[in-house]
Amino acid sequence: MGGQYRITGDKYPRMRRPRRRGKLVVLTVASVAVLGVGGWGTLQLIDVFTGGGDSASAAGTKAACGTTAKPSASPAGAAKPLPLPGTITVNVLNATTRSGLAQKTADELKKRGFKVGEVANAPETFDKKVKGTGVLLGPATALDTALPVLGTQLAGAERRTDPARKGVELDLIIGDAFRGLTAKADADKALTALANPEPAPASKKNC
Repeated sequence: MGGQYRITGDKYPRMRRPRRRGKLVVLTVASVAVLGVGGWGTLQLIDVFTGGGDSASAAGTKAACGTTAKPSASPAGAAKPLPLPGTITVNVLNATTRSGLAQKTADELKKRGFKVGEVANAPETFDKKVKGTGVLLGPATALDTALPVLGTQLAGAERRTDPARKGVELDLIIGDAFRGLTAKADADKALTALANPEPAPASKKNC
């Protein structure tokens, strides 16, 4: 070829294809997204194996913690005030073969502030049939009132109520194992504890 379009020299011009910038942008964004997802997954795995979930576990445990209250030591419905010894009349009955026990016991109860009613031998129902220290007998209304008060004076005595019994008097029936009333100091402590029971323990978490 000649003229003004004549090619000289030993180098020829190269014909370049137009760059596809759109594809490069898409590939770049896709690569970044893949790397981001992979990195997040790696962090999650590291978190699991290194115990990173402890805080959530601890929070769940704390939320699951409940409060357990221990039952009160006082019996249900024990809102009635306890009677004083001076308001309780006691019949002292001897169910043993040893004479003089009823009068001696009655005198001691009187010294301790109780009122004394009848002093005699026990009726046939109990005579020579009480093997323990004694039996405390009263009406049903005395179960949580007068009987516990009298019970502080004779530890180990059996307590009974008779629904058909009228009045408010109590019977102290002396049994074969009787060796005397509870020592006054111990009886006074028991009476004080009965009149002033300890408050129920505070509730605590069962965690």
